[in-house]
Amino acid sequence: MAKTRKNEPRQAEILREYGPFPGMAHIHGVTFDGAHVWFARGESIVALDPEKGTLVREIPVAADAGTAFDGKYLWQLAADRIQKIDPRSGDVVATIPAPSHGRDSGMTWAEGTLWVGEYRARKIHQIDAETGAVLRTIESDRFVTGVSWVHGELWHATLEAEQSELRRVDPKTGAVIERLEMPAGVVVSGLEADGAGVFYCGGATSGKVRAVRNPKPRA
Repeated sequence: MAKTRKNEPRQAEILREYGPFPGMAHIHGVTFDGAHVWFARGESIVALDPEKGTLVREIPVAADAGTAFDGKYLWQLAADRIQKIDPRSGDVVATIPAPSHGRDSGMTWAEGTLWVGEYRARKIHQIDAETGAVLRTIESDRFVTGVSWVHGELWHATLEAEQSELRRVDPKTGAVIERLEMPAGVVVSGLEADGAGVFYCGGATSGKVRAVRNPKPRA
């Protein structure tokens, strides 16, 4: 299991909160398509305009865990499968098996592959997006609740003893490089970076999506 380096966490800076939204009591996966934040709410995925704070689109599809965007398609965890969704039509165009058979959590797209968290096993799997085959697995020492790649850095959200963090980790070893500690009582259930200095975090049963500053890496 990966060892945590002796680095002190920094306090996460919450820039903005969105929601809760009527009838949407639980936020699961989160992703960003360059203009909108998409979040999973169990029975659909919903597009949020992060500037206006308004909901602009909803696609009815099973959506009970991580969400990702590959530049063209949305990817959505649903029980023991991953659905590939055309956001223009809302159609599911392909399905692959989820690596942890329903125990999966966060998900993101990078390097032409999907990266999928396995919640209680404290793992992140890199998988083939065509077949679902596991290509690589790294371990954490916290429950994994969200995954994101940004500017060549792998980040994941954690939960342990009701405390969440955002962690930058070595994608080969899982060793922790940087930690952002969320305020007490704030749980992260999904994670995605916008590439411009912001992480979008699902807020689980709070029904909220939160924007968190992505600090510059330490020298």
